[in-house]
Amino acid sequence: MHPALLAAAAWCGPERLSGGGPEGAWGVSEGWAGAAGVSEFRVTSMSDFRQPRGAPVPDAWSMHTDTERCVRAVQSKDARFDGWFFTAVLTTRIYCRPSCPVVAPKARNMTFYPSAAACQQAGFRACKRCRPDTSPGSPEWNARADSVARAMRLIQDGVVDREGVPGLAARLGYSARQIERQLLAELGAGPLALARSQRAQTARVLIETTGLPMAEVAFAAGFSSIRTFNDTVREVFALAPGELRARAARGPRTAGAPGVIALRLPYRAPLNPSNLFGHLAATAVPGVEEWREGAYRRTLSLPNGHGIVSLSPGSGHIDCRLSLTDPRDLTQAISRCRRLLDLDADPVAVDGQVRSDPLLAPLVDAAPGRRVPRTVDAAEFAVRAVLGQQVSTAAARTHAARLVRAHGVPVEDPEGGLTHLFPSSGALAGLDPETLALPRSRRTTLTTLVAALDDGSLHLGEGADWERSRAELAALPGFGPWTVEVIAMRALGDPDAFLPTDLGIRRSAGQLGLPATPAALTARAARWSPWRAYAVQYLWTVDDHPINHLPA
Repeated sequence: MHPALLAAAAWCGPERLSGGGPEGAWGVSEGWAGAAGVSEFRVTSMSDFRQPRGAPVPDAWSMHTDTERCVRAVQSKDARFDGWFFTAVLTTRIYCRPSCPVVAPKARNMTFYPSAAACQQAGFRACKRCRPDTSPGSPEWNARADSVARAMRLIQDGVVDREGVPGLAARLGYSARQIERQLLAELGAGPLALARSQRAQTARVLIETTGLPMAEVAFAAGFSSIRTFNDTVREVFALAPGELRARAARGPRTAGAPGVIALRLPYRAPLNPSNLFGHLAATAVPGVEEWREGAYRRTLSLPNGHGIVSLSPGSGHIDCRLSLTDPRDLTQAISRCRRLLDLDADPVAVDGQVRSDPLLAPLVDAAPGRRVPRTVDAAEFAVRAVLGQQVSTAAARTHAARLVRAHGVPVEDPEGGLTHLFPSSGALAGLDPETLALPRSRRTTLTTLVAALDDGSLHLGEGADWERSRAELAALPGFGPWTVEVIAMRALGDPDAFLPTDLGIRRSAGQLGLPATPAALTARAARWSPWRAYAVQYLWTVDDHPINHLPA
């Protein structure tokens, strides 16, 4: 049985999620101290769902086929399974999330699908009460490294809208037919249907949170025509676009600045914001990131322009305020923010597995729900990793800020102190290494990294193959195991990345009575797999450091 199942009462299949990690703020041998409509969540006991010993367990990505277990989840209204599967009601032709607050339908009237797109393709429309299209994403797509998970990460990032299915297939190295077949088999919908479902949700956000004319909403959401936009909104939500806006206007509204899109980002409870926002604030690069009035703010480089996002922890959600130069970037901006904060994680499965080690259990019990802070741009993270090798957190920020001022694109921020976008690999490709206040060996490491990112020989994006990217990084000068693994945690999102040579981890291990040598600690950490990146978050809390505390 998969270890995550033991933590989640062993009834929903192997649960996986995304990972990342703080950047060795205590210093390591390679050292890096550089830089990034909601549902209500009610966690219920899963004791009623324990299986008989030895009973077969379905895969998480096929759990929608296990009718009995899905019915139990719906009847218990357990929000932890929102996004894992969707309930379609045959009598009403409506689909819901498992935690929908309405009276559960009769079991004989329920059928289950693995995705909202599959429900829509089967002719069901979204529930107006629980808004299943706004469920947290399935943890599978951030945890797995296979072609389906990579395809889903790329679709969520808007690749199909920008490049079509051929572009998606080319990024993955498969034929379009093979990708279509794999997605249909696992999710009940092909890439076009999945992208269409995502466009519908983007349209809904723009309709309900902005005053944009409907024609602008249609094209900003990625629809090719106003007629297709109107038909899709009516089909998915059973309301015309104008009716959706009128319905939203009757509810409570939060006043915002003109051009700012305010929304709530859902997650699975619990979520501990201390290390998540504390880490981002403690390592923020001046001009690109800042902590202001209880919110983490940063600039975003997006396909059609740029944006500024403000993120702050709320009650059961993350408050998100986006200012975009082009509304067509909304889908990608939301996807990047969710990825940055690891919002699609399943903390019950993670904490259960980490807690199974008696030496780590007190750390989990003291502050459950820790996420792995990640990044909005993998290439940016890799550059900052090199700039921060073998220096303190403050020095890493200083090096990055100098690079930003010299090569970043200036932006205006009327609401704060952000001044630049982090420079792209193209902008850095021609930089003179002699202008860098770094040791000569680190200059070589940085220029080689930038060249590899710029010419495409190094792959770190959403659809990257994790092991291939690790091998490509390891082949570059100046990239040892620690740097490779921290990039795997933060940039690639591997939830099982581990840092046994990190000085902070080794010191914490010694204080807890864990093995302190890298080899012995790695052997002990095998029991934490596949969530070792999250175990790192808990180990880091043993020492007192600003990354562990929510800023005042």
